[in-house]
Amino acid sequence: MKEQGRKTIAQNRKARHDYTILDTYEAGVALLGTEVKSLRLGRASLVDSYATIDDGEVWLRGLHIPEYSHGSWTNHQPRRNRKLLLHREEIEGLIGKTREGGLTLVPLALYFREGKVKLELALARGKRSYDKRQDLAKRDADREISRAYGRAAKGRVRELR
Repeated sequence: MKEQGRKTIAQNRKARHDYTILDTYEAGVALLGTEVKSLRLGRASLVDSYATIDDGEVWLRGLHIPEYSHGSWTNHQPRRNRKLLLHREEIEGLIGKTREGGLTLVPLALYFREGKVKLELALARGKRSYDKRQDLAKRDADREISRAYGRAAKGRVRELR
């Protein structure tokens, strides 16, 4: 019986804070057996991972999948480079976009979809510190507005500034 839906293994929350996400892609990941078993236990870390394009292939670097506890001499290396599986047209489009405008490939999430390991890969542009401050200020302002509307809806009208 195959699993249905999406089961998240790991997320890169800091990526959305450090980068402006322009586009996302779903890629398969070429893995070894012990890596899949370790992922089924929910053990992985996307911190400090990134993707590169070398010789027309997309590689994921820095993904940490700990060794499988019941693995023997066949166990994998925790931080080896892993090939990402994308369509040729997607790879060619990514090559053009990463070369032209200082864009980078950042992994956002690692998950199981219908029993297969998938990676959500983002084409992103790095944020500067003032961009991050503007985003935080906007989020705080939106939160304050929604609280004020909530109070008004409950009848506890307070002066809106």
